[in-house]
Amino acid sequence: MNAEAAQQLLGRLREQAREVYRLSAGLSETQLALRQEPGQWSLKELICHLWRVQQVFARRIEFMLSEDNPEIEPYEPDLDAEFDRMAKRPAADLLSSFIADRQRLLKRLQGLAAAEWERSGRHPEYPHFSVRFQIEYMAHHEAHHIYQMFQRRALLGAPPR
Repeated sequence: MNAEAAQQLLGRLREQAREVYRLSAGLSETQLALRQEPGQWSLKELICHLWRVQQVFARRIEFMLSEDNPEIEPYEPDLDAEFDRMAKRPAADLLSSFIADRQRLLKRLQGLAAAEWERSGRHPEYPHFSVRFQIEYMAHHEAHHIYQMFQRRALLGAPPR
């Protein structure tokens, strides 16, 4: 990956973290924890999910950077006991931890050489799985959930600032 493409991707992750914060700001714990429809995550649970996925993906990246073509296990959110533990924390703690971890991840990725972006792993669902692919996947996955956060916030009648 060339330096310009890497900077664009990192800028996207930086901006998406700001958007997660913006869509959560100014709401009470009760509002953030409200499940507006059965079976649909609350804003708080969406924050928790994004943070948890970020943790899992950061570990995968370190694995690909430290080993040659390691086997990457699929992530199953519904089977993740850590998500359940995390979701019991106050939303403000989840959000600040997500943002702090994002800053650490961005700093780590900022220092990667072009060849490191192409370090690969073996994933059963994706034939070409690299550090670059993992980060692009994360950005698209996160964008989907940011849209859901926007919808949840709109249903609260509290437009973001």
